[in-house]
Amino acid sequence: MPTAKKPVKPTKIEKAATISPANGKALSIANGNAVSNGAPSTVKRGDIFIKGARTHNLKNIDVLIPRNELIVVTGVSGSGKSSLAFDTLYAEGHRRYVESLSSYIRQFLERMPKPDIDYITGVAPAIAIEQKTISKNPRSTVGTVTEIYDYLRLLFARVGKTYSSDTNELVLKESPEDALTQLKLFENGTKIFIAFPFPHHTKGGEDGKKQKESTLAEELQNLKQKGFLRILCDDEVLDLSNAADEKTLLALPKKSLSELLVLIDRLVLKHTDELYGRIIEAVETAFGESGGYCAIKVITNAQQKLLRFSDKFELNGIEYETPSPQMFAFNSPVGACTVCQGFGRVAGVDEDLVVPNRALSIRDGAVACWNSDKHSRNLRDLIRIAPKYKIPIDVPYSKLPAATRKLIWDGLPKEGFAGITLFFKEVEREGQYKMHYRVLLNRYRGYSVCPNCGGSRLRKDALYVKVGGKTIFDIVQMTIGEAHLFLRDLEISRFDKEVATTILTELTRRLGYLVEVGLEYLSLNRPSQTLSGGESQRINLATSLGSSLVGSMYILDEPSIGLHQRDSARLIEILRKLRNLGNTVLVVEHDREIMEAADTIIDLGPAAGRLGGHLIFHGTYKELLEQPKSLTAKYLRDKHAIPVPPQRREVNLEKAIAISGAMENNLKNIDTRFPLGVMTCVTGVSGSGKSTLVNDILYLGLQKQKVGTAEKVGTHQSLSGASLVDKVELIDQSPIGRTSRSNPATYLKLFDDVRILFSQTQLAKMKGWDAGHFSFNIPGGRCETCAGEGIIRVEMQFLADIETVCETCRGKRYQTETLEATYKSKSIADVLEMTIDEAVDFFKDESTAPKSVLKSAVKKLKVLQEVGLGYLQLGQSGSTLSGGEAQRLKLAFHIAASDTTQGAATNSLFIFDEPTTGLHFDDILKLIKCFNRLIGLGNTLVIIEHNLDVIKQADWIIDLGPEAGDRGGEIIAEGTPEDVAKAEGSYTATYLKEYLQ
Repeated sequence: MPTAKKPVKPTKIEKAATISPANGKALSIANGNAVSNGAPSTVKRGDIFIKGARTHNLKNIDVLIPRNELIVVTGVSGSGKSSLAFDTLYAEGHRRYVESLSSYIRQFLERMPKPDIDYITGVAPAIAIEQKTISKNPRSTVGTVTEIYDYLRLLFARVGKTYSSDTNELVLKESPEDALTQLKLFENGTKIFIAFPFPHHTKGGEDGKKQKESTLAEELQNLKQKGFLRILCDDEVLDLSNAADEKTLLALPKKSLSELLVLIDRLVLKHTDELYGRIIEAVETAFGESGGYCAIKVITNAQQKLLRFSDKFELNGIEYETPSPQMFAFNSPVGACTVCQGFGRVAGVDEDLVVPNRALSIRDGAVACWNSDKHSRNLRDLIRIAPKYKIPIDVPYSKLPAATRKLIWDGLPKEGFAGITLFFKEVEREGQYKMHYRVLLNRYRGYSVCPNCGGSRLRKDALYVKVGGKTIFDIVQMTIGEAHLFLRDLEISRFDKEVATTILTELTRRLGYLVEVGLEYLSLNRPSQTLSGGESQRINLATSLGSSLVGSMYILDEPSIGLHQRDSARLIEILRKLRNLGNTVLVVEHDREIMEAADTIIDLGPAAGRLGGHLIFHGTYKELLEQPKSLTAKYLRDKHAIPVPPQRREVNLEKAIAISGAMENNLKNIDTRFPLGVMTCVTGVSGSGKSTLVNDILYLGLQKQKVGTAEKVGTHQSLSGASLVDKVELIDQSPIGRTSRSNPATYLKLFDDVRILFSQTQLAKMKGWDAGHFSFNIPGGRCETCAGEGIIRVEMQFLADIETVCETCRGKRYQTETLEATYKSKSIADVLEMTIDEAVDFFKDESTAPKSVLKSAVKKLKVLQEVGLGYLQLGQSGSTLSGGEAQRLKLAFHIAASDTTQGAATNSLFIFDEPTTGLHFDDILKLIKCFNRLIGLGNTLVIIEHNLDVIKQADWIIDLGPEAGDRGGEIIAEGTPEDVAKAEGSYTATYLKEYLQ
């Protein structure tokens, strides 16, 4: 990497390049599109111009970022795309924005280092949308992170109707106007008596500590003091100013007092505004004096009736709470379920773990916890009482009636059968003293739906409120597509529509954006922590559109991840909308369709690591196609640059792992086979059920049979063929480590070889240092100030911890004395700072070092090169790797393991989830070679993939669909790529044909 040079002042022509002349024409500062120093051809007013970018491997390049355009940054992995987009452009935009805020606000915001550049002009406030899970908080859902749930809470608080929990009748809070409306139905001359129930009060006892009832005489005296002198008793009006009437009242039995009414006004109905005002005033007085109750006696010629009104929110004597936004907030103690505290799930014995295979009968061992000799007595007790209670013990557990299952769980203690629930209570009691009981309990403990709230996370009365006949839980259980249609077509009264217009507009707009980015299959209550990086990124993209920001700079990292080709057009439209709002949209991307839609393309290269960082091209898509030196252009010009295999491996469906009756999530009871010894691609639109089939059923089902994992396996009838493979490996995009100690060298055991080499140096032999001395994980040669991490963490209590470079070792991880031991003039810290490509050249065979160690080191390094990771540093922290890099590092580990004579990993099943994430066309070609190498060693590959260059390499394809969510989950086509390309109704087939021709 070139040494940083001092920032220089912009030249006159560079200053002029950022200012448009009077005639509005842009000034030219270079000729041609492909230029070695990266100087752009034209600069317009307000454009972003970067001078001398040297971040990481960038080679002092000058780059023009046109304002208010859709720009794609492309190039091979490690060519400097993220260094330019995120570590330079975003870092500077974010830094300047933060510096414009007060010092108080700045302390709560992330601080980014100033990028290594000469200068940058025209930079706007920057927003980075990366491939990272939005939140790991179990309370966080798709609805909360998009703020859709907040708007739903407002909607239900404003126009929600509360219904009785018993009768499902509408609960209303009545007003004086409601009473008047009913009285208007009567004819002129109707006699009306407006009253309120006779009061029943308590008063303080001695010292105010005791409460006792007021006497009837005291109540009558209070009424007289307030001016209420008439009491309605049956059909007679008694006057408190009359001693005889008062005496009559005092003589009434106590139980009759509840029927008395205190008269406020009596009148003869006339339909005039003056009388209407008098009625409303009297009803308001009744509500005020009685705590919210009013009784109106109506006497006509034919009959008399008593009308009762209440301004309390109640029905049939049950009072309900008036809806408020907090009532529907499961993150608040006000709205959260009191049992699960708003999580929707509770920890306990999981039925799916107790009965892992519901196809088994009781006699055949369906209840797993009773299959051991020690606990089999419980099973014998159940079989003993089965005839008496007609329990079918030879019927599959899945077909047992609900009452029978309840009996098996609750037990019959009087018959000597404890049941499953009491069995685990006994295990829990024993577990307080014995470890093996605690282990047994944990094996069957899991999370299940909260029995109190049914998974809604809310208190029960929140579910009494409905809009359009649906509770808020009903709506969040819908997919985004279903919720969008429901709220768009919602039928409510004209008054409610006026109240909720703004809320409904915002809801349908935000849901519409999520549909447009291809996420209509997600449910609103889907936990955020279960989303893939691509789904999280597209949610952030849709949320950004919903916020309607203008004048900003959006920087996205491969938004097409996880998207089927069918959905690319919708994503492009979203990016254009974001641009058309008045924003600059810069996308790091390899997708052919998105590049074609870009206004400007920036191509970096020509290779990765130290051989990258140059600006290869800057211009339009059409101009890029004409560039002979661009590796990207080569693949864009020819869809067959990654060739179709001349011959496919033979598929034997008799030698396969078979799944039948897959019904998890949206899968429609499907049967399929995964042939062994070949590459199988599982395809289909986003949300069609690929991950459910492969990860939740195939992988977890095999793991359950092979190693007995406690994770819940997706619902299916049977999975056969597990004995045909030795082990199963899921190579996903999860990090290889969460600390700075994990890196590529340690992950591939390459660092063991490096430490052995350094223990053989002359100084190490003199000092008696073994390989352990060169480890930064244990005391010895490491720096003890930072414990070998190279950084010092400063805890900031309620703020994020701050990491600073260790002042003792200056980030080298080792003591100064340890660094004096050198191999070919390099210390162990120098080796960790090398890229993998540099290390291959460095560790050449030398007579002074053990050949076996060198051979082992170089072999592992070359595998890393083969998977396209030659640009990574050996000591690069695992926490800084992207999901795609982590996945390829795991692939390299397994290739290296399969390639050795000891601990060979042949006859394994490898499962990959979108391995092409973050890969350039050239890197995909390398990846395909690695796949073929793994299969050649006797392994089987199952790959979830959207990339057609990989799909066309498959020996077998399982295509799911036809759509996402409930409209998916079916097998549309199975067979070779040529067979699937002919299938009708398959979106994959439509696009695959072009790549096979």
